[in-house]
This record gives sequence, C-alpha cells and structure tokens, in this order.
Amino acid sequence: MGIDIADLPDSKRPRDRSFFFVALFLVAPVRAVAPLAWAYVAYSLHSGSVWASAWKYRLLFAFAICEVLFSVYHYYLVTLVSVPWKHGTGNLAQLQIAFTRVLKSGLAEYGVDAGDRPGSPSETITQLERDDPRSIDFRNVLRTWFGRVPWSSIRRVEVQKWIYWSIFNKDLSEAHNTPPAHQAVLDDSLKSLEMRLGTRITEGSNPKILPMRMTLDKVQVSARPFFFYAAISGINWYLRRRYSANWNLHYGKYDGLEYLVYLPESWDPATGPRPVVFLHGLGLGHLQYHYIIRDLRLQLHDRPLLIPLQPHASQNIFHPHFLNPVCRQDLADRLLGLMHKLGWVNVLSSDDLSKDAVDAPFIPGVTMLSHSNGSYLHAWCLKRYPELISRSCFVDPVTFCSWEGDTCYNFLYRPPTTGFDLLVRYFIGTELGVANLMRRHFDWSSNALWYEEIPNAQNPSKTLFLLGGKDSIINAERVRKYLTSHGITKNLWYDQNGLHGHALASGGAGHALVMRWLKETEE
Repeated sequence: MGIDIADLPDSKRPRDRSFFFVALFLVAPVRAVAPLAWAYVAYSLHSGSVWASAWKYRLLFAFAICEVLFSVYHYYLVTLVSVPWKHGTGNLAQLQIAFTRVLKSGLAEYGVDAGDRPGSPSETITQLERDDPRSIDFRNVLRTWFGRVPWSSIRRVEVQKWIYWSIFNKDLSEAHNTPPAHQAVLDDSLKSLEMRLGTRITEGSNPKILPMRMTLDKVQVSARPFFFYAAISGINWYLRRRYSANWNLHYGKYDGLEYLVYLPESWDPATGPRPVVFLHGLGLGHLQYHYIIRDLRLQLHDRPLLIPLQPHASQNIFHPHFLNPVCRQDLADRLLGLMHKLGWVNVLSSDDLSKDAVDAPFIPGVTMLSHSNGSYLHAWCLKRYPELISRSCFVDPVTFCSWEGDTCYNFLYRPPTTGFDLLVRYFIGTELGVANLMRRHFDWSSNALWYEEIPNAQNPSKTLFLLGGKDSIINAERVRKYLTSHGITKNLWYDQNGLHGHALASGGAGHALVMRWLKETEE
C-alpha cells in the first residue's frame, strides 16, 4: 500500500527575517499614512491652529485632508466589491464538461512519443482503489481547496459546498430549496468525484474546515494611501509619454480596449516577422514591466508590438473602469477586432467585424507572450480564437493546473512567511483592484487551460514554457509534471532556483531565452 500523503500534515513555514524587515520598513509605513492623517486633521481642527500655523504646516494639513477624503472613498469602493458575486459561471453543460475534465486529469500519463495531442480526456472515470497512486495524488491535490488540511478532517457537507460553488457559483447552504436539476448535477458530480478519490467522503460536517470559494468568501483588501496610488499613476503616465516620444510606442483605444502599439514603417503584414502581443500580469503596470517592455520594443524593432492595458490589474484606481475588468469573451473579441483593424490577422467569416475580410489574402497569426496572470487572457484567446495565435510563450503561467487550487491558495489564502510573500500579498494580492478581480471575477473554468487547447504544444518553434522551481505563487513542480506528462520537454525551461518573475528579469537566462525565441523563425 502506498503512503497516503493526503493525510500527512504540511510542514509549517516559520516567518524568516525578511518577513519582519518588509513588515517593519515597507508595509508599516504605508499602512500608517491614513491613520496619521486622520489624527493630524483631528488635532488641527480641535486645536484651532490650522490657519495660525506656518505655510508648511498648512500644506501638511492639506495633504492630510486629501488622505482622509481618499480613505473614505477607498472604503466606499471596498463596500462595492464586498458583495458576493451574483453572476453565474457560464453554460451548465460546459461547466459539467470542465468538472469532468478535472476528474480525468492525471488518470493517464504520456511521454514524448505519445503523439501529437495526447491527453486524459480519452480516459474513463472508473472506481479507483483507495491505495491507487492516482487516487492518493488526487486526494492530496483536492485538499488544497480546503487549506491543505489532512484529508481525514474534510467532511462531505463541505465538499458538496465546494462542488456547488464550482459549478453554480452559489452557496449551497443558502439554496434552501435546491432545484431538482441542480441537485441531480450535484449528486452525479459527487459520485464521480468519490470514484476518482478512491474512497467515500466521510459523512457529516466540519465547520472548522471550509473550502476556498473566491467569489463568495470575504474580500481581503488592505488600505493604502492616496499618495501611493498617485505616485504609481504619475510614474506610469510619465513612462507612457516617454514610450511615445522615444520609442514610437503609442497609446490607443479600440472598442474600450486600451493599448500601446508600435508599428514599423517598413513592415509587411504578409511577409514580415509576426507581431508580438504582450499580456502582462498583476502589479504596477508599466512601472513593473518597464524593462521587458523596453527590451521587446528595442530588440524586436523589425516587427509590431502590441501591449493591451489592464487598469484593473495595474492599481490604476483613478481609471473609470478600475472595478470593471473585461470578461473573457469581450477581451478576445476586442483583441481580434483590433488586430484585424491593424492588418495583422484576417477574420475568418463575413459575420465577423468586416465583410471584406473574406476576400483578403491570408495573414498568419501573431506571437503571444504572457506572464503570470496574463496567461489567463492568453488562455481566453486560445479558447475562442486559436487561429489568431501562431506562436505562444508562457512565462510563470498560472493558467495551468489552476484547477488544483495552488495558485489561489498561495496568492490569496496562505499566510505569508517570507519578505517576498508579504510584498506580493500586501502590495498586490490585497490591493483593491486585484482583490476585486481575483475574488469577484474569478472564473476557474475559463481561466483553466488544458494541453489539448494549445495548438502545436510540443513544437519548440511555436510554443515555449518557462517555470521557476521556487515560485511561491504557482506549484511549478505540478505544472512541470503536467506538461511533461503530455510530451512537452524540449520547449520547457525550468529554473530550479527561479522565483516568480525571474524569467523576465533582464540579464537572466530565462530573459535571454525568451528574446531569442521571439526572434526565431517558425518551422
């Protein structure tokens, strides 16, 4: 009998020195601004010394007033995103297929000679034995959705709540009169899940062990001051103007989609190198991705470059659509329309955007580079318009194995223990726009990308994957196992010591590989 790793408690992660350094010198000063501003305003008004003071104190008072008013506004925005997501998660039949696809994951393993498009969907879900390595592994994976507690502490009621949320995006306990059709789906899904687990889930309930349900759970938002957002917006505004003046990388808007674009004068859409589309991740916008934007623009000067902007993922709180991120279908449709307008791709039918597209000469797709959360957008485009993308490069992709829960757990739920973890959690994970995106607009079935949905996944000239072994957000070893089990080896770069984002750091081996791959000609 194999060792049941699902019942082995995870080793505790003690806080290291870097955690306390970041907490004391970076997080605490930022968090203290608003309380200090309130205190200063209250003191000034109570003492009546506002206008009797020197000009520098009046300036300080004005600054404090701005912080006070902004904190009220920020609190108001938090109340808006704190309401559980009321929208459904899509077509029920498609969700059932997606859930079944999750259960089939890992049932079969393939090597490099497995064929062009191997995958577990060809497998049949049958009753596994409890000590089957596949069922042991699946139990170990599933407990991630329950905070990595030992499997033996998870009960049937909480698993039913998790299934109901994953399919219907609702709280089972609030559905007092569950529709018969929903109950049938729930019962069938639970039966299939137990077959895959190799055991019947223990009856009863354990209220202390609750599942992660991002769109229903409380939104965790850490307040930050006005000057923080103003500084980020100011720097990004300056960088955008610098890009336009020095690099001919100009700002534009198409059907609500904002972007930066570079168009070489001598480039030919039929014979020239394919345009590059860069989908960035969560963070600080241009400020965070400045160096990779620089390298993409200057080292790939012979081809167009398109960078869709994501204000909701860039801490642009002053943007009118800050709390309204674009959905899967709209993003893919707008991106297709924009690239057709630019002459980079052809629309495939007369029903799409322009009737003259049918008679246009064939133009191959674009090269798409995505990082971290940008891989979700990458996945949306591949699912809806696979012919749009001729080459794909995934760096630190969160889209793979996202059904296993590691990314959500590590990014949103696991207590930070290192300085890097705390930086990511406070300055990104609990920022208002990011929290709203991840906790109120997270659609796991849309965000999950499967091997069989990637054209030419094993072709090194058309697809490239980069992972870091010490990535604290994604479970890189699980993603590596998933990709290699489907024959992806020659085009998988794995840095054993790489952290999240290191593969795009200028001067690194991963960065050099990405730039070299982007310059290559397709085979």
